[in-house]
Amino acid sequence: MTAQAFTAYGWVTCLWILVTSFQYGYHISALNQIQAVLSCRGAERDVAIPRKYGLPTCIPMSDATFSVVTAVYTVGGLLGSLVANVVMDRWGRRGAVRASAIMFAIGSGIMGISASLGPLIFGRLLVGIGAGFGLCVGPIYLSEIAPTKIQGAVGVLTQFAIVIGLMMTQAVGLRLATPHEWRIVLVISSVISIGQLLVSPAIVESPSWLHRHGLLQDKAAASRKLWTVGETPRRLPESLDSQDPLLSDVERDADQATSLKDPEEHQASVSVPQLLTSTEFVKPLIIVCFAMLAQQLSGVNAVLYYSNDILAKALPDLGPYVSLGITIVNVFMTFPPIFLIERLGRKKLLTLSTSGAVISLLGVGFGLNTGVVALTSITILTFVASFATGIGPVPFVMIPEVSPKHAVSALSSVGLSLNWIANFLVGLVFLPLRNLLAQGDPQKEGRIFYLFAAMLAFCTFVLFRFYR
Repeated sequence: MTAQAFTAYGWVTCLWILVTSFQYGYHISALNQIQAVLSCRGAERDVAIPRKYGLPTCIPMSDATFSVVTAVYTVGGLLGSLVANVVMDRWGRRGAVRASAIMFAIGSGIMGISASLGPLIFGRLLVGIGAGFGLCVGPIYLSEIAPTKIQGAVGVLTQFAIVIGLMMTQAVGLRLATPHEWRIVLVISSVISIGQLLVSPAIVESPSWLHRHGLLQDKAAASRKLWTVGETPRRLPESLDSQDPLLSDVERDADQATSLKDPEEHQASVSVPQLLTSTEFVKPLIIVCFAMLAQQLSGVNAVLYYSNDILAKALPDLGPYVSLGITIVNVFMTFPPIFLIERLGRKKLLTLSTSGAVISLLGVGFGLNTGVVALTSITILTFVASFATGIGPVPFVMIPEVSPKHAVSALSSVGLSLNWIANFLVGLVFLPLRNLLAQGDPQKEGRIFYLFAAMLAFCTFVLFRFYR
């Protein structure tokens, strides 16, 4: 007997897990549309800031300070990723999702009621920690509950949830970017996480994690809830005949199927130091690290963080709407890999995605340097579309697939920590590096996109040397 498909409950569990990925995407751009009103841009310095419900309608800050507030999210994400493997292995996949939801609820709530810069930064840090937990546990949890036939497609849903979060925050921010309503953008996130926490007692733990901890009856009960079970012609080894007599036939079959599929389930979990010092894990470590570097060094988050600023000169009146359009394209182009990832394979999808992204980045750079507005707008959209079809979703799918089961938590922690570090550096240095490369000439501001294209090509080249 083997898991053939999700039950309705299984799909509900998927949606519950994907809330963490949604929140990660939501907070990537949560401050983008409300930047001007949040930072008191255009307000007179000597004029007292109006208040509503006892809170100021904006928090004065320079562009440099706003960049720090934005980048603190990635600092929190790094901290969360560094300890996520400990949380996942000790309290389970469900416990890690709960921890993520708590951080999002508290952090977003603090940001929503902040009256000064300090609480705003602290809340942003907590939100980042929640994202660090969620981005590590989400793909693993999904992989462990997904039936084998649709594992890749289910894995792509991580990226789909992220881009839905991005689109929602851009749409909501566009509507609520007013002095009296911008706080609602942040409070919405807190409410969603509180709802996720309230539902959590009804969600089952990962059968794989339960198996590793010897909780066979709980695992069998979770399996029955998650999957419909079908026949398999494969004969079971005699060693599997002596199972817990308290288990029913269905429970025993589910346990045997998992044992056949995952012979490493009983091995002790690998710690991060063990992962980094053992030659056994060199290949999966390189694959995951360069997949994550390719994702971030492509410059996608620079576009998502600063799309309004990038397009300010070319499209001074339409920039915010193009930013919303970017996220809409991102959502629609995440659908194809859901259906193609099993048909084309991971590597072919990455090849198509990377090729389109590199060409598009070169087009963005050329369009900005020559002042061709149409080319800049179109190639930013094609870059986001190319990213969404492969570079975005595939690295999350790869983590549990290239790693031994007993090392997946540690590998996820290391890979996602590197992802956050690269994310932080790109977000922090994008504007000053763009200005440095332009040397004060507006017609050279596209040079930084040539650099992104080169880094993406290099990371992909190294990745494909090991990922076959």
